[in-house]
Amino acid sequence: MIKFPYDIVGFDLDGTLFDTSRDLGVALNHALALAGRPPVPLEDVTRHIGGGAAQMLRSALSESGGVDEAAFDGLQAELVAFYGRNIAAHTALFPGGAAMLDALDERGVKIAIATNKKESLAVRLFEELGLLHRFACVIGGDTLGPGTSKPRPDMLHAMVERCGGGKAAFVGDTTFDTGAARAAGLPVVAVRFGFCDLPPDDLGADAVIDHFDDLVSVLERLGQSGIL
Repeated sequence: MIKFPYDIVGFDLDGTLFDTSRDLGVALNHALALAGRPPVPLEDVTRHIGGGAAQMLRSALSESGGVDEAAFDGLQAELVAFYGRNIAAHTALFPGGAAMLDALDERGVKIAIATNKKESLAVRLFEELGLLHRFACVIGGDTLGPGTSKPRPDMLHAMVERCGGGKAAFVGDTTFDTGAARAAGLPVVAVRFGFCDLPPDDLGADAVIDHFDDLVSVLERLGQSGIL
């Protein structure tokens, strides 16, 4: 087998590797109810997801009457606590995800997570789904301290360092992901099935895939084309 071109493949979590939309939507609506605001239809919640819990809540509040800054931190804490208690009720890998992870394992790739979700919540989700052992490292939006979350490159630099160095690529679904990868100097693949904040072809990725069945071959092509 020809050596796979990347030693490390990192993934965003929400909307990239996992469909977390229903669990996040239920938690968001719990917080909105506490604020006396109408719920967001669960089929519409994905457009609020991407920058972490605070951004999701702020986006939904802004659309339903504005943000009460004095109450915001308390509402966010309620959202996160509720989500933590119900984190894996409906969440699952996107189709083809398990086979894709197996294919990367077979090629000796270290698989990592870099998500704007809090690290403790990401780890709890993986533990409840029995998947924590699949990842060489899990870096959350709060892992490195304030001001380091995507689209800054800090999390992706740390991801490569914690995986022992080597050539890395990143996979995401929003401008937070493509921006971080660009800033970190990493090739990036976008997924069409995610919670994209722009049309997938406008995210600025090196390639866009429709299904995880395509990821390994796309990464091989990017590596062969010199995008390292």
